[in-house]
Amino acid sequence: MPFARTFRASTASCRARLSLSRQLTTPLHTIPLRPTVIPSSLIASQLTNQRFFTSSRLSSARSSPLLHYPRWPNNKSDDPTDVAEPDESEAPESSDNKDGDHVQLESSQDENSAGSSASSPPSSSSGDSSDPADSQPPSPQRPPTPSSIAKQSVPEVYPQVLALPIARRPLFPGFYKAVVVRNPAVVTAIKEMMKRGQPYLGAFLLKDENTDSDVITDINSVHPVGVFAQITSVFSANTGSGEEKEEGLTAVLYPHRRIKITELLKAGEQPPLVNVAPEDAQTVTPPETPPPSPEYAKGEVSKIPPGPVQTSFLHNHAISIVQVENLHTQPYNKDDQYIRAFMSEIVSVFKDIAQLNPLFRDQITNFSINQVASNVFDEPDKLADFAAAVSSGEVGELQDVLESLAVEDRLRKALLVLKKELINAQLQSKISRDVDSKIAKRQREYYLMEQLKGIKKELGMESDGKDKLIEKFKERATALKMPEGVRKVFDEELNKLMGLEPAASEANVTRNYLEWLTQIPWGQHSPENYSITHAQKVLDEDHYGLKDVKDRILEFLAVGKLRGTVEGKIICLVGPPGVGKTSIGKSIARALSRQFFRFSVGGLTDVAEIKGHRRTYVGALPGKIIQALKRVGTENPLVLIDEVDKIGRGINGDPASALLEMLDPEQNNGFLDHYMDVPVDLSRVLFVCTANTLDTIPAPLLDRMEVLEVSGYVSEEKCVIAEKYLGPQAKEASGLKNADVLLDPSTVDVLIKYYCRESGVRNLKKHIDKIYRKAALKLILDLGEDVFPEPTPSPAKVSSAELKTVESQEPQPHETINETSTQTPEQSEHKTVTTQERQPLKVPEHIHVRITPENLKDYVGPPVYHKDRMYVAPPPPGVSTGLGYLGNGSGAVMPVEATSMPGKGGLQLTGKLGEVIRESAQIGLSWVKAHAYELGITKSPDEQFLTDRDIHVHMPEGSIGKEGPSAGTAILSAFVSLFTKTQVHPDIAMTGEISLVGQVLPVGGLKEKILAAHRAGIKTILAPAANRADIEENVPESVKTGIRFVYVEDVKEVLHEVFKGEPVAERWKDTLSI
Repeated sequence: MPFARTFRASTASCRARLSLSRQLTTPLHTIPLRPTVIPSSLIASQLTNQRFFTSSRLSSARSSPLLHYPRWPNNKSDDPTDVAEPDESEAPESSDNKDGDHVQLESSQDENSAGSSASSPPSSSSGDSSDPADSQPPSPQRPPTPSSIAKQSVPEVYPQVLALPIARRPLFPGFYKAVVVRNPAVVTAIKEMMKRGQPYLGAFLLKDENTDSDVITDINSVHPVGVFAQITSVFSANTGSGEEKEEGLTAVLYPHRRIKITELLKAGEQPPLVNVAPEDAQTVTPPETPPPSPEYAKGEVSKIPPGPVQTSFLHNHAISIVQVENLHTQPYNKDDQYIRAFMSEIVSVFKDIAQLNPLFRDQITNFSINQVASNVFDEPDKLADFAAAVSSGEVGELQDVLESLAVEDRLRKALLVLKKELINAQLQSKISRDVDSKIAKRQREYYLMEQLKGIKKELGMESDGKDKLIEKFKERATALKMPEGVRKVFDEELNKLMGLEPAASEANVTRNYLEWLTQIPWGQHSPENYSITHAQKVLDEDHYGLKDVKDRILEFLAVGKLRGTVEGKIICLVGPPGVGKTSIGKSIARALSRQFFRFSVGGLTDVAEIKGHRRTYVGALPGKIIQALKRVGTENPLVLIDEVDKIGRGINGDPASALLEMLDPEQNNGFLDHYMDVPVDLSRVLFVCTANTLDTIPAPLLDRMEVLEVSGYVSEEKCVIAEKYLGPQAKEASGLKNADVLLDPSTVDVLIKYYCRESGVRNLKKHIDKIYRKAALKLILDLGEDVFPEPTPSPAKVSSAELKTVESQEPQPHETINETSTQTPEQSEHKTVTTQERQPLKVPEHIHVRITPENLKDYVGPPVYHKDRMYVAPPPPGVSTGLGYLGNGSGAVMPVEATSMPGKGGLQLTGKLGEVIRESAQIGLSWVKAHAYELGITKSPDEQFLTDRDIHVHMPEGSIGKEGPSAGTAILSAFVSLFTKTQVHPDIAMTGEISLVGQVLPVGGLKEKILAAHRAGIKTILAPAANRADIEENVPESVKTGIRFVYVEDVKEVLHEVFKGEPVAERWKDTLSI
């Protein structure tokens, strides 16, 4: 923001300057002088980086009376003879400065006072005031001597000037402005103007605020009214670096009067205007330097329009030249009441702003001191210009002030701009006061809190928070057996925390890390119990059956008892849902007296859940295993990793691969978590994993685990489990613990056979829970509310502290009730809450409830499974009975149906069959075709078979998916039965995979399949000979009772057994011998 100051001359300083110049033996242009101080932050910063410049005094210029007899304000001496005459030795001074890079046309007094924003002009006439007293110079005159220092006067008429566009803010007469010129042609022209003693130009405001230029290409791009300005000083302004260094020019302009463009004589050659970012009003940022435009050739001089001789040289440069005319302020009466009222209001606003803004106070003081007139009311036009010059108003409003020639109108517009400045200053002052008050309040609170802390610390009431925290960490570390490497990291982090401020973000990260580091149970473990007797007792209490699993666990404990440790063991329990895998893990932990921690990895896709996050992340946490150690507080817990076969894989890595390090006995003694970043010993942790299948577990991970298969329970085992575990739990959970509600064992058997055939007991538990819940409901409905009334707490027993009300959140009824509610508004809006526990109600002793097979349907609905097999009577030819393993872990009796029809020899398969079963059907049909003659289907070995017939194979219950190779023998038997037209006995079931040459291969799931056959009343089962040991070892005797097992190795044995006693079998003794 420009501010007003005036140049003040001092004759004593003139004499000192001239006396000093006589004593100098070196030329004046070699003496470094102090640059002029310009009232702008930009100019001040540039001056510190510029080279020293010299003054140029042109002795050939026309002398002016005002040079020798200047009109100084507040002169104490009016004697013009006080001005000292310089020595004649200074005469060659001007010639020595012709080639200087920097030119200045001011006396020493001007140099010392150039920092003022508003001053008397460098020469005598301003031409913008109608006040006669202001335009007349003092009467004493003395012609200059030939050797005296001459100063140019400002010409009253200067019709053609160099037009310099100004960006963002107009200039006002009497107020300095520094501009930076980048255009090489304009820079060259200004330098020549300074050398020729014609440092005058016209400054006009650009209409587009976001552009900047040094030339005018279109007269409509600038406002027509500008100022006639004198270049008081110039100095170079080099920008860039290296080869791209641009040479610019910083010129300090002093506007003298208002002018108006009448004609654009010559448009400058300039690339399109570039957009510039808005900046401070005092800073001018020009566009990049364009390439210099070529000057006029000698032959083109004649084409230049005629003009004044003083400015004819400007046509040799690619600059803008305009024809201008002076604008004079309209005559006015300074005693006019409107003018004086406007001036008084402006002065009043100045006073208000000065109280709010110290910068305005200094500017107003300088303006009032340096005014030529003794009274500010004598020059209203200058007051209006000053008001506009010091205001940071809108560009359009400031230009309106500049274009106003009527003093009253100019004062009105200047007052409007100044009022807006006052409002802005008041708003800034208010914001500053609010901020200061908040800061003062916080500072006061902080000061008082620090005093309070100091007082408490001196009295021993409380120590510093950080000191207590560090002491806590040290106490924790002392109680732990940290390894040497971990202890070193702890000491480093603790020392770092000591040097950090509690409010620093790094301090919070370090504190959290030390919290985790000191909460890991380094060296702390729970005593282990390897007693086999205790383990057997615990396992039998928690589980019935599962003999193989229990024996393996006891073996595991026996080895641990002898070695003293069970390191390096990772157990994986695999089985169908509901067989008790998770509860087995809990029982192992209870048998070993170890802490138990369970987490599921089903659907886990982020490696950070296993390995932890980096500490640099916001909200970073260690992995699950580190959290487990912190939770249990010991180094040797039992960690159960559930659903390890359902672990996922996403964009955040492969958690299954991250588990390899944690579950590898050779690596987990130095497990490295991303957050902890120190090795943690997991070798003492006993890992137990659970899975439903081994197919989806990655092979490297499966290789690190010892698999224990939990196949499921037979019917007898389920009955015992329901009687000993599930029934009492469900009865107590339903509020019938002491009631006489009995679930008959026969009812449980029916429930298992026709409702819950799964290998596990989870579905059986749901049905038993449902039975007891239904029984509880029947009791309430039969006995009514009289036997089971709602308790009404008496006020004497319930204290007022236990009762309070909360806002009601009950849903509104769907239908509007027109009747008046019995509740008061207070009761409907608030609900009473209490901390008193409600006591259970006792069922009367005379109530007896029995759940029998006959009334079981009333409790759990109709049976899910209606019959165990489709064919009780002998089926038609083409039907055989197979055994399958369902996805829920149960076995099933699956009939296989085959039929033929006219066609082209194709095979059609239905029943939602998988790819393996389809391949088994193809193999069976191919074997039958290859042995058609031996089977008696064809009369000769070369006879074509099934060339005109299609075969259709179907397995009933088409909604149930079927997959696996175990139906191979049943499908082949169905084909032989169809083609030989021989029935298969319904009491015979078979399972086994076949090969293309007729071998019978072993299959899995035999326990469940035999259980299904036992339930269906199957008398004979044909099984692969390779499965004999599995059946004899793992299948309970109770299931095998009443079933004859036939072990076969070849399909020929299967056919002889299936069709024993039939006529076709007698013929096979010769053609299809075993």
